[in-house]
Amino acid sequence: QSPQYEMDSLQDLRNIPVANSVGAPQILANLASLQRGSGLANVSHYGIAPVIDLFGSVSGTDLGSVSRSIDDIIARNSKKLVRGSRVVLRGQVETMRSSFTGLIGGLAFSIVLVYMLIVINFQSWLDPFIIISALPAALAGIVWFLFVTHTTVSVPALTGSIMCMGVATANSILVVSFAKEQLPDAESADEAALLAGFTRFRPVLMTALAMMIGMMPMALGLGEGSEQNAPLGRAVIGGLMFATIATLFFVPVFFGLLHGRRRGA
Repeated sequence: QSPQYEMDSLQDLRNIPVANSVGAPQILANLASLQRGSGLANVSHYGIAPVIDLFGSVSGTDLGSVSRSIDDIIARNSKKLVRGSRVVLRGQVETMRSSFTGLIGGLAFSIVLVYMLIVINFQSWLDPFIIISALPAALAGIVWFLFVTHTTVSVPALTGSIMCMGVATANSILVVSFAKEQLPDAESADEAALLAGFTRFRPVLMTALAMMIGMMPMALGLGEGSEQNAPLGRAVIGGLMFATIATLFFVPVFFGLLHGRRRGA
């Protein structure tokens, strides 16, 4: 290696001897073309590839909507990139998307797990099906409320969805368990379901309202940085609005229909 103090000019670089295994050493000018140019003082690498890092933070909105907007910009300008280069979103966006995938699987697994636990508790395959019949309404309410409030589906929204499923299932259990208790003494399954709907109306409504009122400040996104958790509160409120209606009206109807057929058989 040539000492740095001997490299005073571009010509000194061209005259550096390069050894080879064939014959006499060759000077660098005979092997390569050297010229002056400008470049980055520090070059970052991801793996072995050189990268240029651009850092940014989110303010006044959630990370999901920002990442979606950036994806649209990248897609529109992808043809303008130099050949061999690409733009990749990393950092919190990458973590959020991996968590997003995991939470979707967790949401599906939680519904299955809840169903199996209710099957063990009620010793029946029919009653758990009646109980979870309120969950599609909860999912519809979550999607509707997020759409109305212009909120993107994000990790907090999915977390709120799982919370909503738990409360909706607990309220349905209140109605179905009471209807089953009244079934032997009632004249029909419809009468038992109707009595359960009237008797459990206030407890179910109070439970749902308490949860929704508690989530109201979070859903409004009041305070600095609270907009990141706002989707969680909105998902819970929207899901419980629809799930409560389904629990008080559709769950008793399903109970009366399915148990009425069972009695008739």
